[in-house]
Amino acid sequence: MTGGSDLEKEIKSLETLGLRELRKLWAVHFGPSPKLRSEELLRLMLAWRLQAEALGGLTPETRRRLSRRGAFAPEGRALGDGAILRRDWQGRQIEVVVRADGFLWEGKTYPSLSAIARAATGTRWNGPRFFGLREGGQ
Repeated sequence: MTGGSDLEKEIKSLETLGLRELRKLWAVHFGPSPKLRSEELLRLMLAWRLQAEALGGLTPETRRRLSRRGAFAPEGRALGDGAILRRDWQGRQIEVVVRADGFLWEGKTYPSLSAIARAATGTRWNGPRFFGLREGGQ
C-alpha cells in the first residue's frame, strides 16, 4: 500500500471477502485476528486498521482526549434511576428498572440491557434494540 489509490482498492476489495478470507488478511497484516463472527464488523475494523497503518491513525491529542473521557455508562442508564423498560416477549412481559448500579430484572441486577435480553430469551440480543431504545428493535 504505497499510494492512496492502492489503499482505496485494497479497502474496496474487502467487500468481496468472506469471514475466513478477512481473518486471513488480518493475520497477514496484524497477527491473530479478533474472535469475531461478524463479517461486517471485522471488515470495518480491518479497513480502519489498514487506513491507520497507511495514513497514521489517531493523533496523540485525540488519544489523550479519548483517554480522559473515562468509562462509558451502558446504554439505557441515561434514562435515570427508577425508569422502567417493558417488553412483551413470547407472551411474557419483561420489566426492567434502571438503577444507578445497573438494571434490575427479577430481583437481580445486571450490568447491561443485553445481559437481561440474553437471560430472558436464551439468545444473544442487542439489549437497547430489544427494549426499543434503538431503531429496528422489537
